[in-house]
Amino acid sequence: MDIVTREFETVSVDDQGKIIHRVKSRARIFIEQLDQQVLLEMAFIPGGLFKMGSPARQGYEDEHPQHIVSVSPFWLGIKPITQEQWQAVVKKLPPCRFKGVRLPVDNVSWDDAQLFCSRLSKKTGHIYRLPAEAEWEYACRAGSVSAFHFGETLTTDLANYVGEHTFLSEPKGIYRHTSTEAGCFPPNAFDLYDMHGNVWEWCADAWHADYTGAPFDGKVWDSGDKHAPRVLRGGCWHEIPGNCRSATRLEGKAREREDFFGLRVALQMDFP
Repeated sequence: MDIVTREFETVSVDDQGKIIHRVKSRARIFIEQLDQQVLLEMAFIPGGLFKMGSPARQGYEDEHPQHIVSVSPFWLGIKPITQEQWQAVVKKLPPCRFKGVRLPVDNVSWDDAQLFCSRLSKKTGHIYRLPAEAEWEYACRAGSVSAFHFGETLTTDLANYVGEHTFLSEPKGIYRHTSTEAGCFPPNAFDLYDMHGNVWEWCADAWHADYTGAPFDGKVWDSGDKHAPRVLRGGCWHEIPGNCRSATRLEGKAREREDFFGLRVALQMDFP
């Protein structure tokens, strides 16, 4: 187990998708050794307050009402779980459509994701879990209040989505028709990669049609029904850019598998 401080660069864009800022940042990274060659890297996410969801008359109905949430410090995987990480923990891959050791796992159900967290916890002795939906959005935004952590829009130089569609005034990009290697695009201000696009990521929460009655403490919002639909976040390679925003949500059945469903793990633990 190692904890290191890593330097990285973030970028932000204007409504035409042009890079207007480059900022050098640092992140605290916890490194878990899964086997002799495979690592799991977790970024420290400092606690804080943020506005969850979309402002009135923006986004989809399930992103309202926008509300203040207080999130406690936690650790989050810097990338979605890859096929080599899954193999190192579970010893058997899910039926991924796209094959590659550094590609994110796909065709993963919420139940599969829970199994992975359980096996990972047993292997490492640390209690891994899926992030709460509020934790996920807070980590994705990383202090930003725009539609994307990159700024007001997105380009296919920054994320993997259906680039034939545009969000604002940026030029059209490419449609790759596949997932891409985890971490091949620039990170956000918490050193997290692929928060927009690539694969949808399961959260721990049960699905709710909007945020009416949502908790304000950043904890998992469950329903008490173990068969309840669950929440996915982040968009994927098969989505338009508007469906890859920081606030976008998706409903999925707990046993549902799609070739663009993956996961990212969280950890609540204090380290020296």
